[in-house]
Amino acid sequence: MKKNTRYFDDLYTRYNKRALCSPDPLQFLYDYPDKRDREITALTAACFAYGNVKQILKNLNTVFTPMRGRPHAFVLGASAAGLRRTFKDFKYRFTTREELCAFLLAVRRVLKKHGSLEACFLTHYSESDESVLPALRGLARELRAEGGLSSLVPDPDKNSALKRLNLFLRWMVRQDEVDPGGWDGVPASKLIVPLDVHMHRIARRLGLTKRNAADITTALEISRALKKHCPQDPVKYDFCLTRFGIRDDMDYKDL
Repeated sequence: MKKNTRYFDDLYTRYNKRALCSPDPLQFLYDYPDKRDREITALTAACFAYGNVKQILKNLNTVFTPMRGRPHAFVLGASAAGLRRTFKDFKYRFTTREELCAFLLAVRRVLKKHGSLEACFLTHYSESDESVLPALRGLARELRAEGGLSSLVPDPDKNSALKRLNLFLRWMVRQDEVDPGGWDGVPASKLIVPLDVHMHRIARRLGLTKRNAADITTALEISRALKKHCPQDPVKYDFCLTRFGIRDDMDYKDL
């Protein structure tokens, strides 16, 4: 059933609270006031955001602990041999030690080339683009340029919703009580909702889409629908909607 703007704004007011963040990989970002550290933490946390949320958080603790609170410096100083030693026992679902090392080296390569993940993204961004999709695909291609990232960075030339990369952008572009922000050159109005099976179910229930496939076409359709309720920041509703079903005390059937 379609809902009006007041409905969505009431959800935002009630549930867009940092106290409701846990359990969520987003909570790792709050430890990093420097956006150079935060963007690396955000990309890593978003790319590993698949599977059971408790296992995601446990796994991210394993990844971040050796960085000793300095992910930017850690990645810039990384070497292939050093990473293999540091993460010699690493394994998370489909992601092997080799892929984790390839991912961190890919981030290092982008930092060396562009200075930051934000600068890399902006080289692919145009104000004339309807959404962030072209720039997001450009960032993904640069990260995947040397291969080895099958589970962590999606193929941007396929029709997937790019959920984890859009989640990364939401965290870094938006700024409110929940999303810490840090990137200033990208307007929130062009963000795309991070779409997975759970969010797709909620969007269909709320009349934001009738499409059956949880792909990028559907993600764009849902984003346009939410834009009618908040043109300057349509993805602000993502966090409060996805609390339903993620937290044990909230059920999407109550929407």
